[in-house]
Amino acid sequence: MKTFKFTILLFCCLFTTFGFSQKKDKLEIIYSGKSYKDKTTEEGAFTFLRDNQQQVHFVHNGVNLYCDKAVWYKNQDFIEAFSNVRMVQGDTITMTAKYVEYSGKTELAFARGEVVLKEPSSTLTTNKLYFDRTKQQAYYDTSGKVVRDSSGTITSKIGRYYMTPKKYQFIDSVVLVNPEYTLKTKRLDFFNDSGHAYIFGPSTITGEDNNIYCERGFYDTQEDFGYFERNAKIDYDDREIKGDSMYFDRKLNFASATNNIKVTDTINNSIVKGNYAEVWKAKDSLFITGRALAITLQEKDSIYMHSDTLMLTGPEEHRITRAYYNAKIYKSDLAGKADSIHVDHKTGLTEMINLSRFSSKDPFATKRKPVLWNIDNQMSGDTIHLISDVKTEKLDSLKVFYNAFLVSKDTISTDGFNQTKGKELIGLFKDNELYNVDIIKNAEVIYYSRNEEGELIGINKSKSGSINIKISDNNVDEIRLINKVDGDLSPESLFPKNANRLRGFDWRGDERPNSIEDLFKDDPPLKLKRIKGLDDYIPPEDFFDEGIRERVEAAKPKDSTKENKAARNIPEKKPTEKKEAKKASGN
Repeated sequence: MKTFKFTILLFCCLFTTFGFSQKKDKLEIIYSGKSYKDKTTEEGAFTFLRDNQQQVHFVHNGVNLYCDKAVWYKNQDFIEAFSNVRMVQGDTITMTAKYVEYSGKTELAFARGEVVLKEPSSTLTTNKLYFDRTKQQAYYDTSGKVVRDSSGTITSKIGRYYMTPKKYQFIDSVVLVNPEYTLKTKRLDFFNDSGHAYIFGPSTITGEDNNIYCERGFYDTQEDFGYFERNAKIDYDDREIKGDSMYFDRKLNFASATNNIKVTDTINNSIVKGNYAEVWKAKDSLFITGRALAITLQEKDSIYMHSDTLMLTGPEEHRITRAYYNAKIYKSDLAGKADSIHVDHKTGLTEMINLSRFSSKDPFATKRKPVLWNIDNQMSGDTIHLISDVKTEKLDSLKVFYNAFLVSKDTISTDGFNQTKGKELIGLFKDNELYNVDIIKNAEVIYYSRNEEGELIGINKSKSGSINIKISDNNVDEIRLINKVDGDLSPESLFPKNANRLRGFDWRGDERPNSIEDLFKDDPPLKLKRIKGLDDYIPPEDFFDEGIRERVEAAKPKDSTKENKAARNIPEKKPTEKKEAKKASGN
């Protein structure tokens, strides 16, 4: 008997404890001030007014609601709050407004009039806001503004705040204004704690001295760097940079790009292409590799330069291009090849250099010597300087330093070559054609002399202090031997076959680029780096989903003649939603 009594007592205690620990499903009045039944409201409704001490105070499942006036529809567990309304959830979320409706059955709040939603690191203001406590989401569709201390101000026509991940989702006419830049996009997903922003749709980021465009991107608003894809481009003053994938660091003034890169310089009329590039704006420096190609745009005949690596440095008024490793030049009447090419765009000087890393004893060293072709003339030496007139964009002169060699094929014989060599060579151009050549010091020449009918008169092989050659229409008109040492004109039959090449002769016509495509013929097959990319756009689920609508439907009063207060501000289903719902129900 005692055991039975103890069991009954224990059960009663447990039941009492369980009852008090249950969450309270209905709105609870904490402070009512003045209260009365208003005849103008429906039956069962109470009106509460604040007094001189404090506001009307309700609580529901951890949320506190304060206002100056409240109408409580007890039968539907629904409240209308007026004037200086404040809803507080925990110690992190506070919402204020002129008017708020709240349903204890659906846990949906609707706020209107100077609505402000605050959490520790941001403040949302709008004119109309829905707050779903079950999903812990807030939503507006009448334009809103979010202010975040370190990131700036974000405005949009539609917005949602997910409280658990602390994420904002902005849609339609999104604008983020920061002291350093302005971002405009179609949709922006913004994570409050990290300041990370994910950009969707045609988007621009406009700064004081740079503009960014992309159709998919990521930006860290706290650290000021981002990744951009899909028609991505960055405008740096006079340069436009495009690529499949781009990185930008605003603090470092640095940008990089990967795959299918195109850099357009509008001031210097040039284009640079490649598959990996780095741009340091403060240093006026561009580095590009991966089938790198520089194009100097000219009115009639552009110049193309290709190498393993290209570097462009200097301000727009004095830009310098450096091409490293297997560098080549091509235009319709000129081609060249060297280990390294250096171009000063202000002075018009192009230097073709043989890198010292190659030993002169290397059997392949001659292949690495700079070589230049103009029409049918091949010029080579240890270093070549090509000077252009920057105003007329035409060739002016040419200098070959050390081991200078000028070669051209004889117009008729199959294996005859006109050859001139010496310590240095100076050439002059007219209308981009070589017309005068001076060979200085230790000059030697082999020349096939022909009459006007093209008949071979003899082969001239001579040595002298220097040589002057006059050329027109790619034919040698005159050769002047200055301070002649020895030599004569011999008939072909008396000219020894083993003497028809000067020492150091190297015809490299098969290396000459004859088209833009030829610039790349020595390159290994192109293998672009795989870019994983950012995740695709996924349309957000409707805020007023089936879960909300089911809760609203369940909140209907038993009396069908009564208005369902919880449904009064819920928009009707869109036609597509109705069709899908009907299909799902099997009707």
